[in-house]
Amino acid sequence: MKYLPKFVLPVALCLTTLFLFCQPKSEEEPTVITPILPVLVGTTTADGANLLYTRTIDFAKSKDERFPVIQVDTAQTFQTVEGFGYTLTGGSAALLAGMDAAQRATLLQEFFGRQNNGIGVSYLRLSVGASDLDATVFSYNDLPTGQTDPNLAQFSLEKDQQYLIPVLKEILAINPNIRLMATPWSPPVWMKTNGNSVGGNLKPAFYGVYAQYFVRYIQAMKDLGFTIDAVTVQNEPQHGGNNPSMVMSAEQQADFVKNHLGPAFTAAGLPTKIIVWDHNCDQAAFPLAILDDPQAKPFVHGSAFHLYAGDISALSTVHDKHPDKALYFTEQWTGSKGQFDGDFKWHLKNVMIGSMRNWSRTALEWNLANDPNFGPHTPGGCTECRGAVTINGSQSSKNVSYYIIGQMSKFVPAGSVRIGSDWSNELPNVAFQTPDGQKVLVVLNESSATATFNIQQGSRWITAVIPANAASTLVWE
Repeated sequence: MKYLPKFVLPVALCLTTLFLFCQPKSEEEPTVITPILPVLVGTTTADGANLLYTRTIDFAKSKDERFPVIQVDTAQTFQTVEGFGYTLTGGSAALLAGMDAAQRATLLQEFFGRQNNGIGVSYLRLSVGASDLDATVFSYNDLPTGQTDPNLAQFSLEKDQQYLIPVLKEILAINPNIRLMATPWSPPVWMKTNGNSVGGNLKPAFYGVYAQYFVRYIQAMKDLGFTIDAVTVQNEPQHGGNNPSMVMSAEQQADFVKNHLGPAFTAAGLPTKIIVWDHNCDQAAFPLAILDDPQAKPFVHGSAFHLYAGDISALSTVHDKHPDKALYFTEQWTGSKGQFDGDFKWHLKNVMIGSMRNWSRTALEWNLANDPNFGPHTPGGCTECRGAVTINGSQSSKNVSYYIIGQMSKFVPAGSVRIGSDWSNELPNVAFQTPDGQKVLVVLNESSATATFNIQQGSRWITAVIPANAASTLVWE
């Protein structure tokens, strides 16, 4: 993508600028030197005065000795980015579906489009059945108390057909290449030890049935036109207090994956990736126990993390012991009591820059949308979850996580590769090379003073200025 057009200058004019155009004074055909295009800069300030404000700056002729240097090294390559985005909860879909069609179309373009004001969201997480941000608790095989259905004869996606499926179809019309991950909060309660949507364990007698439940879901979504790229085995398997939720130990998850889910996917010919853990960074031992199991590991594509506890470096801990397995960052909320300033800086540093510098292929914020009362949610579900957008009827207003994700997703498309960049405690940063060869550097300035610094990439120099308490994304050819 070019940000400025190429020009052919008139014959008697020679410019000594960064565009390096020079027209020879002769009767011969003019020689046009390909210009060095300027650097695009997108900035968001934590006071909300600038929100993904874009401008261009020129390359510098040399290093400015007064300022520090961040070196960007294309020879150092790390993970490939699969995408940035949110969880499209059932509640989010219901709010979107309730909007006027034209206003919904505009809002979806702003999230999922790459033109004009779109931030190009490229990854969505879905719930298998209800999450706690649905209006009611449900699974795809709910039965009267005391009944079971081991053949899944009553399996149905009917509850998702009302809102989620239609909205998802509109999203795929905007971005057909968006990746979808699916996560269960709870299986049908008749499969659980406590017969309840909250907590409990999966009954061993239903391990095989539950594996087929995943297979049926993936196949049913495929029939509707949606490819589920990956599933996580269980949302937050060590948190049994949510509604819905289920508890799984590492041993239980390893057993389920190696003896049931993995073989079921193989038998059904499903290429869907299996991802374990999907919980906090304070328990790296959980995914490591599964990856250390030689029978479970072949079925596991990678591990997923949240950051409500622990340190983001846990992802590198897992990577270093199993570098052949992928890492994903799949959820972090912003709450009703949070402030734009603090949330923007913390999430940029830890979720966005931090996860990428620790091998994650995704950086996902939590729910996409809420209403003015921070609903819908289940009884006992999250009452303070602030979505990326608040929807009130057909009116909408964007919240901080729209800009947290947009600071990367707008400029770093799926398929980009993380490349080397010098770490700085004063200016946390991460660099990428996009599929079309552009270089991208995302930098956060947490200080109360304007920051000026040099960027060196090969023989080229950029002198950049970032306002106080702000993040800038710099893009160049």
